[in-house]
Amino acid sequence: MGAADVVPGVSGGTMALILGIYRELIEAIKSFDLNWAKALLRFDFKKILSLPHFAFLIPLLLGIVSAVLFFTRVISIPKLIESSPTLVYGLFFGLIVGSIIVLVYEIKQWNLYLLGSLLLGTIFGYVVVTLVPAETPFDSWFIFLCGTIAICAMVLPGISGSFLLLILGKYAYILDGIGHFKFHIILPFALGAAIGLMLFTRFLSWLLRLYEKITMNFITGILIASLWIIWPFQERTYVVVREKKRIISSVPTMPANLEMIWQPLILAVLGTALVVILNGLANRRHS
Repeated sequence: MGAADVVPGVSGGTMALILGIYRELIEAIKSFDLNWAKALLRFDFKKILSLPHFAFLIPLLLGIVSAVLFFTRVISIPKLIESSPTLVYGLFFGLIVGSIIVLVYEIKQWNLYLLGSLLLGTIFGYVVVTLVPAETPFDSWFIFLCGTIAICAMVLPGISGSFLLLILGKYAYILDGIGHFKFHIILPFALGAAIGLMLFTRFLSWLLRLYEKITMNFITGILIASLWIIWPFQERTYVVVREKKRIISSVPTMPANLEMIWQPLILAVLGTALVVILNGLANRRHS
């Protein structure tokens, strides 16, 4: 998940889905509930440490932080993207294709509801990933809304939270506010993110509990749409924010010649095979 967060256009939620820990992630975030908040206010450390899924979250967070540090300082994915973008995106394209295959294969009996949810998810994902950055207000209520939307996007596979902030025209503004400790920006953004995460994970958990197949098909549709910007051959438009390039638009193209396609194709096939094999091993271990 940490490695995915370093790649523009790829979300940690996508990797959580690929690795088969998506439901556990939602439930773990949801475990920070009202009872935990009450225990926190009472300084009841036994309940504070026992109620949330720390056994799941702590190693996960350590892995994310370690990966972000490793893939930015030791083996720099941003530099690899600059020098060999088709190879990096080829691998992630394959990983996402593999996860789509696994998710679609799990549906044994199709009906109109499942097909409709897959189509709606694809349309929704396509609309989001092809949006054009807009001019938006700088009021606190809108910064709060940005926090809510960004955190929801980070939980949904196939959509990057930072990409949505760029679309909302507030990525640089919020990043600058955090970097310079501007609390009139940090506080509404953090509050929006906290409330958005609390409400959205509960809503998603409810959907997965009552309408699991329809919800997972909608998410699969978002993954299918995300292939639009993960396709290795793109005309990408970047904006430089705090000396870092951030993608704001991406249009798929065909390679100039067939020789260019072999290396990313091999990596895409390896990525697809890796997900399918890991899923098969996980199912065997589970059974």
